[in-house]
Amino acid sequence: MRPAPRRPTRQAGFTLLEVLVALAVLGFLALGLAGGVRFGLGAWESQARLIDRTGDLDVADRALRRIVAQLVPTDDARLPGLRGTARGFEGVTELPAAAVALPTRQAVVALGVDRAQRLMLRWTPHLPARRLGPPPAPDESELLRGVERIEIAYWSAAAGGGWLPAWMRVELPDLVRFRLVFARDDRRRWPDIVAAPMRERSEE
Repeated sequence: MRPAPRRPTRQAGFTLLEVLVALAVLGFLALGLAGGVRFGLGAWESQARLIDRTGDLDVADRALRRIVAQLVPTDDARLPGLRGTARGFEGVTELPAAAVALPTRQAVVALGVDRAQRLMLRWTPHLPARRLGPPPAPDESELLRGVERIEIAYWSAAAGGGWLPAWMRVELPDLVRFRLVFARDDRRRWPDIVAAPMRERSEE
């Protein structure tokens, strides 16, 4: 008997169709990964911009709270410790401990929004004694940019309660509220800043 013919053994490897299918799958995977990376980078950039903006807001928030908390009541009816309107205020406050090089840590500060839509803080040293010569030029600090306006209100239980649009009294109010208003196309939002003068609280 003749032996049965041997079947040709298949050589190990991939057919052209299998290679094409594998390349197509790899292409789809690479496309998906590239899209995911682009989406992730875009989200990271948006978050970074948001953190940068809210960081500025946080600095302004803390500065306003400290100014109000350190307001100094005065006995001079012509120059009360706080003289405020709905768009700005001026008062006597105590500067941080870093200001020890100044002749006094107390300063007269003025807060308002300028024409360039910047929330500005101006201050000069508060010297109770009369000073000879012209008053010193105020120092300026920019707290925040892109502010359309600021709305300020003052609360006093002694005045019957309720928020008042202005304050021109020797005694300090119980609370001061700041509302930052941005342009309509500005996505920044910040809750109302409410602070209390701590000096008057401790004396009550």
